[in-house]
Amino acid sequence: MTNQDIAISNPSAMDEILKNVPNRPEVESLIEGKVIAKGKMALFVDLPSYGGTGIIFGREYFNARDLIKKINLGDLVTAKVTEIEGEDGYIELSLKEAKQAILWDSAEEAMKKKQIFSLVVKEANKGGLILTWEGLDGFLPASQLKPENYPRVPDGDKDKIIEELEKLINQNLEVMIIGVEPKEGKLIFSEKTLDNQSRQAIVNTYSLGDVIEGEVTGAVDFGVFIKVEENLEGLIHISELDWSLVEDPRELYKSGDKIKAKIIDIKDDKISLSIKALKQNPWQEAESKYHKSDLVSGIVIKYNKHGALVAIEEGVAGLVHISDFGDETDLKAKLELGKTYNFTINLFDPKNQRLTLMLGDRREELSATEKEKVKKEKKA
Repeated sequence: MTNQDIAISNPSAMDEILKNVPNRPEVESLIEGKVIAKGKMALFVDLPSYGGTGIIFGREYFNARDLIKKINLGDLVTAKVTEIEGEDGYIELSLKEAKQAILWDSAEEAMKKKQIFSLVVKEANKGGLILTWEGLDGFLPASQLKPENYPRVPDGDKDKIIEELEKLINQNLEVMIIGVEPKEGKLIFSEKTLDNQSRQAIVNTYSLGDVIEGEVTGAVDFGVFIKVEENLEGLIHISELDWSLVEDPRELYKSGDKIKAKIIDIKDDKISLSIKALKQNPWQEAESKYHKSDLVSGIVIKYNKHGALVAIEEGVAGLVHISDFGDETDLKAKLELGKTYNFTINLFDPKNQRLTLMLGDRREELSATEKEKVKKEKKA
């Protein structure tokens, strides 16, 4: 009698059988197993919880060769699943990626706990310093340096700022992690290690919606830091600098500039600010001016992986999708940066600030598509 026959005659037996069926791991998940064999270019890991054997081979073996040298038979290892049904039925694993994932998790935990680390300054650039934590390079913006280390350059000369920052190379700084972005490989540090309670007390004097006037202490690729008061800084993310596209915050602001901003978020002992929240939302005015199928004039302002970004007026931009062209080369040939063309609005959703466009006058094409859609809806 087979297991299936038993299960049919006894439902509880089916439950027991299902309990004993091993789960399959998910791709990207971390799993632990015991090393059962080592080859010249392969490491085999027993995964009894998943009813199979894992393998680290090829590029993954090569990338982790320094780690593998230290591994012995019987050792427990943690690896990241890269393929569930790999070559010869093995579960394919990565030691290098697992180590990276564990490190980023540790970084997030250290950020939550506001742990202090003594790290050596590795490099300096115009925006700040590069430090290494557990093998990961991180960035310490100049704006996050203590007053005694901040480069005080009256005329804001970038070369002089770098000269001042270079004086800190090979020095130890007491820092904590304030930003962790694993997917982008970004680790952000701060030397301003004011204790949490003191900072929280300062933050508690502010409310959402408050408008503050502060001084720019530094501009980096992802935004601008503003000194709100002594021992309190806020970040204006690049997306909150203006309704129009901002490519480089450094082109708009420099250290020492006095600006007004609105508090849009307060989380723990940090505040987030916005300059564009103090300006008229151009999408609100655009709502009464534009509609689907309208023919509009727009200027090409940027390319991205989805196509080209086109501004039809200041602060109102939409996407011309690459699928309307043969390929990226064709798109760039027909839509040159900085040039103005006619477009047809394909989708206009001002409440969610969404706009898609098609090159040229495509009104008849859109009208025919809409009529066909109505016919299909009536038949349904």
